[in-house]
Amino acid sequence: MVMTFQHTPVLMAEVIAALAPRPGGCYLDATVGGGGHALAILQTAQPGGRLLGIDTDPAALAATTDRLTTAGLHEQAVLCHGSFADLVTIATSAGFTAFDGILFDLGVSSYQLDTPERGFSFAADGPLDMRLDPTQGLTAADLVNRLSERELADIIFQYGEEHAARRIARAIVEQRRTQPFRRTAELAEVVVRAVGGRHGRIHPATRTFQALRIAVNQELDRLKQALPQALELLAPGGRLAVISFHSLEDRIVKQFLRAEATGAAPRLTILTKKPVVPSATEVARNPRARSAKLRVAARIAA
Repeated sequence: MVMTFQHTPVLMAEVIAALAPRPGGCYLDATVGGGGHALAILQTAQPGGRLLGIDTDPAALAATTDRLTTAGLHEQAVLCHGSFADLVTIATSAGFTAFDGILFDLGVSSYQLDTPERGFSFAADGPLDMRLDPTQGLTAADLVNRLSERELADIIFQYGEEHAARRIARAIVEQRRTQPFRRTAELAEVVVRAVGGRHGRIHPATRTFQALRIAVNQELDRLKQALPQALELLAPGGRLAVISFHSLEDRIVKQFLRAEATGAAPRLTILTKKPVVPSATEVARNPRARSAKLRVAARIAA
C-alpha cells in the first residue's frame, strides 16, 4: 500500500528565524519535501512573497502542491522536479535570478522511510531501491549485485562509517553468488550475520543502508555541487540555511561556509558559530529530528 506523503519538518521555528522571510521576498527551498518549511516561509513572506521549490521526488512535489493549494498560496510558488545539483539551471529556467533566502533540508523524509515500496528501510521488507528520484538512476540492488567486493567495502566504510565494512562486503558477495539481492530484508539479514548480530542503540544494518542510499543518490557529490550555486544565487544580505542529518553532510557544509567566510574577499558571514540542534521537546515529539543540525550564513554585499 502506498502511503500519503507525510513528513514532519524539523527545526521549523529555527529555520524561519534564520531565514527571516519578509513581505515581498523571494525564497528557494531546494529540498521542498512535503512543503512544511515552504508553506511557513511563504506565509511569513506575504504579501508579495514568492518561492521556488525543488525536489527529486515527484511524490513530494505533488504533496507540496496540495499543501500550498489548500493554503491558497500555490500561485506564489513555482515547483520543479530535479536535483539541487542543477540549482542555477533550474532557477534560471523558472525565471528566478536571486533569492533573499535559500534552504536545504537534507536527508530522507518520513514518507520515503516508511513506504516499503521505496526500499529505504529494513524495518519493513520492500524492493531494494533507495532512489530519491524513482524515475531514474541505479538502484541499491544494482549496486550490491554488480560492484566488486572492494568497491562495496569502500562505499560502506566511507559513506556509512561502518568499521565492519570489509566483512559486510565479503558476506554480500558470497550471498549474491547463490542468488542476487532484490529485497531490503535479504540485505539486512546478511549484514546482521556479518557483524555478529550486535545490537546497540542502532540496528546493525543502519550504517550500511545509509551508505548505499548516499551512493545511489550521489548525495555528497550533489551537495558539493549545489552549495557554490546557492551562494551565487543569494542576494546581498540573503540567508543560506542548511539542515544536515549526519556527520558527512555537516562536515561538507561546515567547511564550505568556513571557506567562504574567510580569506581576502569573504562572501559569507557565518551566523551560527555552533550548529542549531532540536530542543528536547522537539526530539520527544519527533525522534527522527534528533540528529538534525542547522547552520546559517548571510551573503555579504559585494
